Amino acid sequence: MERKDLLDLMRTRSYRPLTAAELMVALEQEDEEAFRQLLNAMELEGLIVRTRKDKYGLPEKMGLICGHLQASSKGYAFVIPRDKEQEDVYISALNLGGAMNGDLVLARVLNNLSGRRLEGEIIRILQRANKRVVGTFDTSEHLNFVVPDDYRLHQDIIILPGNAGGAKAKDKVVVEITRWPEGRRNPEGRVIEVLGASGQPGVDVLSIIKKYGLEPEFPPEVLREAESISEEFGQQELAGRKDLRDWSLVSIDGADARDYDDAVSLELLPDGNYLLGVHIADVSYYVHEGSLLDQEALERATSVYLVDRVIPMLPPRLSNDLCSLIAGADRLAITALMTISPRGIVKDYELFPSIIRVRERMTYDAVRRILVEKDPELCQRYRELVPLFRLMAELAAVLKQRRQWRGAIDFDFVEAKVELDEQGLPVAIVPRPRTVAESIIEEFMIAANVTVARHLYELAVPAVYRVHEEPAFDKLEELNNFLALFGFHIKPDRDGHIEPKAYQDILTAVKGRPEERVISTVLLRSMMHARYAPQCLGHFGLSSAYYCHFTAPIRRYPDLVVHRILRETWSPGGIPAKKLAALDAFVAVAATQSSEKEKVAEEAERESQDMKKIQYMERHVGETLTGIISSVLSFGFFVELDNTVEGLVHVSTLTDDYYHYQQEQLALVGEHSGKVYRIGQVVEVLVVRVNVESRQVDFELVKAESPAPALPAQRIKPTQASKPKIRPQPKAFKKKREPAKDRTGGKGRFKARGKKRRKRNKRAKGRQ
Repeated sequence: MERKDLLDLMRTRSYRPLTAAELMVALEQEDEEAFRQLLNAMELEGLIVRTRKDKYGLPEKMGLICGHLQASSKGYAFVIPRDKEQEDVYISALNLGGAMNGDLVLARVLNNLSGRRLEGEIIRILQRANKRVVGTFDTSEHLNFVVPDDYRLHQDIIILPGNAGGAKAKDKVVVEITRWPEGRRNPEGRVIEVLGASGQPGVDVLSIIKKYGLEPEFPPEVLREAESISEEFGQQELAGRKDLRDWSLVSIDGADARDYDDAVSLELLPDGNYLLGVHIADVSYYVHEGSLLDQEALERATSVYLVDRVIPMLPPRLSNDLCSLIAGADRLAITALMTISPRGIVKDYELFPSIIRVRERMTYDAVRRILVEKDPELCQRYRELVPLFRLMAELAAVLKQRRQWRGAIDFDFVEAKVELDEQGLPVAIVPRPRTVAESIIEEFMIAANVTVARHLYELAVPAVYRVHEEPAFDKLEELNNFLALFGFHIKPDRDGHIEPKAYQDILTAVKGRPEERVISTVLLRSMMHARYAPQCLGHFGLSSAYYCHFTAPIRRYPDLVVHRILRETWSPGGIPAKKLAALDAFVAVAATQSSEKEKVAEEAERESQDMKKIQYMERHVGETLTGIISSVLSFGFFVELDNTVEGLVHVSTLTDDYYHYQQEQLALVGEHSGKVYRIGQVVEVLVVRVNVESRQVDFELVKAESPAPALPAQRIKPTQASKPKIRPQPKAFKKKREPAKDRTGGKGRFKARGKKRRKRNKRAKGRQ
């Protein structure tokens, strides 16, 4: 029996909670054991609820919300509903019911509301997320305990006598929970692994690896399967492939890249169009569906790039050798060959398997120095490729302009890389600005991803798409409250949709202003998190109706799935119906798994970077540095330094006056002096404390280098793009809409309607 049948029954208007026996009769089921197993599995997933009278129903029909608990360090939490249409539910510390961060829970919505926030209580814990916890072992006079590294696990774990596993005070350990928290009672556990002493080289990153359940090593059987793959190509393997080994292909990556997924080629055609080739490693040739390699790749779903190491999705035999597009080596690839007009429109394309040979492996820095600095040595060394790089820069600019016309959002954040010494200690935080070299690869990869996604969509075959949905209404409301301080407002259209261009207009308007970085960050945080889905829902940030990930199958599982599906479509006779059904089910599983693992990887990567940044700041205690106020709260304001490190200036350290928080202005205002500290203000701060364990940096204000930015007296209208907007196709997002039409010069018709309405009202008043 299918789950869908049971859920469809429960969703009918006439349904009332039934027992298992009654459901079996209603659904005409005979295998009681199998049916009860299905009910138990669906109950554990929160799809259905069993009442105290052993009757089953849907959570939403019982006033319950199923979701994952997102806790804070202060004790309270939120339930993030699995149903994205539902609102997050606030859970106070008293109503947690023993639930911990990440647990899958059922929450009952309470009658009382705290302001405008939905509030509830946990009534059932369906799945525990923290069976193992990483933390610091410590002792007191009467007991041993472990302080979790994850600040969202706000209770220490009690270690009873005999369960310490040889750990000593200040050791980093892995603890297995043996008793879950109840009320005010702390959880209990036993030490199952000692990672090493806190502060010992490598233990800090190892703690993050264990915390997020990452696995640096591959199972022996997976490694054996990888080693058994031959690197020789026979005529059978090359049959049906286009031989592009005499083409001028280059790869452009970061200097520290270890695997090379993609190579590019470009030619200017006689008719003025560009012929762009994006050539991607054919990982699907080596990693067969259902193999041990494939199962391991699906489990990992992504490579994880930590501050000092990479945990790959595929064994090094594949990721660094057979599949990596190494210069001078023959490699199997899947090629997207696109004919692009001078206006950036893909007029024609071809997708096919190929064999390639990369001519030169370039770095972003080298290409930048050739194109921007015109470095004589590099220009001479790569003299045959310099015209190619210039043509690539030209096409990248065309494609970028096309995206801007379409209304795509372009965040111009400066990323920072932490450089480490041989002991893993941070020695520098180096900004990594986006240059023309990065833009070339970014624009070419986007073009290929859009082309492949549209191709699969129009073929109506199952696929894994990369989707980015419109911001949620509550997020937009919070965003507009913030933007109002700077004279901006994002207004949905008549159908309730938000145009990506509205975001880009604000980014353009604040370009170069002191508050640019802060507003950009808040805009980014208001947006939905991109994810993978089996439906083509469009990409809001790119303002594109179609998008998928096709260009990195070495390090992302969805790309590997897309390659496999492309290969299926090239089979004689197309994809059989039975295979289509299997693919349809599989892409849903792959999309969910990949989205979940991507979030874990992002959190681990961010935490490893932040940890090293904080360690770097330890050597700067006592120094005076310049930064910008990034946020203001009732207890002080945060300052972001030029190296992207953020620290707190607590209100108690502002001793020249009593400062009060003005929420409507997001500012601290001096009671007597009238001094104002507001977002976007440049300040000098003294580094007074650094706490690596809690990831906190404390500053004290030295002086404000600039006065607080004045709030606008009236709303500032965002600047308009100089070119007409190209809207996405009607299929862009969930709700279909017709393309915009020119109605009497834009607003003329709406003005006419207003005049007619005023005349009718005037006549009506005259008749009264």
